[in-house]
Amino acid sequence: MLVAALVLVVAWLLPLAWAVATSLKPESETTKTPLEWIGSTITFDAYSSVWESGDLTRWMFNTFFVAGMTTLLTVAFSAMAAYGFARTEFRGRKVLYGLVLAGIMVPPQVLIAPLFAEMVQLRLVDTYWGVILPQVAVPAMVFILVKFFDGVPRELEEAAFCDGAGRWRVFLQIVLPLSRPVLAAVAIFTFISTWNNFLWPFLVTTDPANMTLPVGLVNVQSTYGVRYAQVMASLVIAGLPLLVVFALFQRQIVRGVAHTGLAGQ
Repeated sequence: MLVAALVLVVAWLLPLAWAVATSLKPESETTKTPLEWIGSTITFDAYSSVWESGDLTRWMFNTFFVAGMTTLLTVAFSAMAAYGFARTEFRGRKVLYGLVLAGIMVPPQVLIAPLFAEMVQLRLVDTYWGVILPQVAVPAMVFILVKFFDGVPRELEEAAFCDGAGRWRVFLQIVLPLSRPVLAAVAIFTFISTWNNFLWPFLVTTDPANMTLPVGLVNVQSTYGVRYAQVMASLVIAGLPLLVVFALFQRQIVRGVAHTGLAGQ
């Protein structure tokens, strides 16, 4: 197991190390053969060029805002929906939950055309909400939370009901505090996937002021042609915040996955 883990670590680190090394080379040496890890000089010209070519500060803010709002809304709505499926009985519950599970199997690309038409009708194209709202409904997160809520002891809720607490109070003051590990994992997964999402923000935004970081960096690259040092510098800039997030919250991610019961499946 240790050997396999080390192989996976090396396989993951090598492309990252190559990207960083290439981004620090002079542009003229990025296509030099034979390939070399270190250039004749270490330079940050690629990073300065990428920074000067686009509005990275604005794109970084847009990405943080979009990812943050999407994460907040996804966690809130997924938790409410999952608790409803796990703890309440209503007509059509099984059918509706089956549709949610079926949504996991639908490729997101299939929904792009109808979602774009809907955003046009709602006049949300080229707006923050046009980027955020279609990413809020995530059936997989509802499924994960349903599995967790099914494992919460019902006796805790029944005791609260006997004391006069209502459904909302039980959900907010008992169930959610017990669900912090899995909610943290869902939040981190959602934030990372939203940060990395390129296709939908690319289609729904045209104004550079509203672009997210992946879209803005691609536009800069397409404008100035393929420059490998700048491409790698762009990838490092876009990925660095996610590495920081993962490093800070890796314990919550592991705990969250363990609490969902998915770790051994």
